[in-house]
Amino acid sequence: MSVLEAPERVLRRLEFTVVRRLDGFLFGDYTGLFYGPSLDLAEVREYQPGDEVKRIDWNVTARMHRLFVRQYREERELTAWLLVDLSPSMRFGTRRHLKRETAVEFAAVAAYIITRHGDKVGAMAFPGRLPVVPPRTGRVQALRILHVLRRAAEGDGGLTDLGRVLREVGRLLRRRHLVFLVSDFLSAPGWERALAELARRHDLIAVWVRDPAEEVLPDVGLLPVRDPETGQQLWVDTSDRRVRAAYAELVAAQQARLRETFRRARVDVLELSTAGSLVEPLVRFVTRRRRRGLVARR
Repeated sequence: MSVLEAPERVLRRLEFTVVRRLDGFLFGDYTGLFYGPSLDLAEVREYQPGDEVKRIDWNVTARMHRLFVRQYREERELTAWLLVDLSPSMRFGTRRHLKRETAVEFAAVAAYIITRHGDKVGAMAFPGRLPVVPPRTGRVQALRILHVLRRAAEGDGGLTDLGRVLREVGRLLRRRHLVFLVSDFLSAPGWERALAELARRHDLIAVWVRDPAEEVLPDVGLLPVRDPETGQQLWVDTSDRRVRAAYAELVAAQQARLRETFRRARVDVLELSTAGSLVEPLVRFVTRRRRRGLVARR
């Protein structure tokens, strides 16, 4: 995805390569793609053929001697926010895209799908001083978000502080929102509590962007390795089998801790790779949400 490519052209390409392929799976019904079920009880009414058994209110049924079901008020105006990591570590990629480009493409697709059905979406990026894109509806808003994110400068040097970012977002968002946290989650330690606090107040989805080269060291002899956020550099002897094995164990342990963090915070995770398209991960994500009953038909 070239920065010089016009936002309108980029969005049309994503519509063709991602959204139309999703249409084949979702049959055009995107109403429950990202949103979770409302918890607001609107009323109790008498059972009708076709109602789900799990919605039966047994207390009312016992009193009235007829079947009654609980009916919930749907959150039709839930605003979505895209919180996108543009730190130096996201400017890495060895396959189709940089991690940053994959993150921005996902943000564009999500914004398009959300605004397609009349809902509002806004965007923020971190770190740095990128202005907030206030939530609005419509295709122009999706184009605006794509334009701003693609042209945003990457953050200053230093390790990303996800904890500080999440606390600031928590103070900014007062009402309940749908929040996408798009990042590689390479951060200074101590952000897990802030993630759990944000997830308690909002419907939070972690979009985890990775590159295959980060997970396996190639056997290419002496290799200079540089941390893009701190600037530290060292030489690694990748021809040493023990070094490659230790690195693989370290990566596996780090990923296991991250998945456990998401599980404890009850945050759904969408995993994206720079090596593939957005379609297959989105299909798996939607299928998993629907199986768990987390997707509401609006």
